[in-house]
Amino acid sequence: MLQTKRNVIVLALCCCLAMVWNGAALAASPYGQWLTEGGKSRVEIAECDNSLCGKIVWLAEPLDEAGQEKLDKNNPDAALQSRPILGLALLNGFVPGDEKTVWVDGEIYNPEDGETYSCTLTLQDDGTLKVRGYVGLPLFGKTQIWTRAPKTE
Repeated sequence: MLQTKRNVIVLALCCCLAMVWNGAALAASPYGQWLTEGGKSRVEIAECDNSLCGKIVWLAEPLDEAGQEKLDKNNPDAALQSRPILGLALLNGFVPGDEKTVWVDGEIYNPEDGETYSCTLTLQDDGTLKVRGYVGLPLFGKTQIWTRAPKTE
């Protein structure tokens, strides 16, 4: 009887440790939804064709001045200027870097200026995501800090 209780306790402890470890793994992952700096949009990061990608899934202000759905009007390709910002692919092509919290060789599209930039993603110790967009070398770029979005029901 005592051995059975001991086995149940050990099994329960192993399950708890597995849940904590799985939660830590998820926290150390870029997958999920992120609020961009300033809270203007929410980007969902997922796996696409063996790399990371991300799309806009929420906008704080989804409508333009005329009350119409915001479109990709700054895109240099006129054929793409009528596509909605909501649902727009923003991140693509990221692969793991040398460090387990860094993803490299990706691109980020900025609908505010219609430009695509080279980009790296770095999970910070505080759980935020450092998004560094640049032209040429990372030295010549801009960094945003994104925060993990709260889960929605």
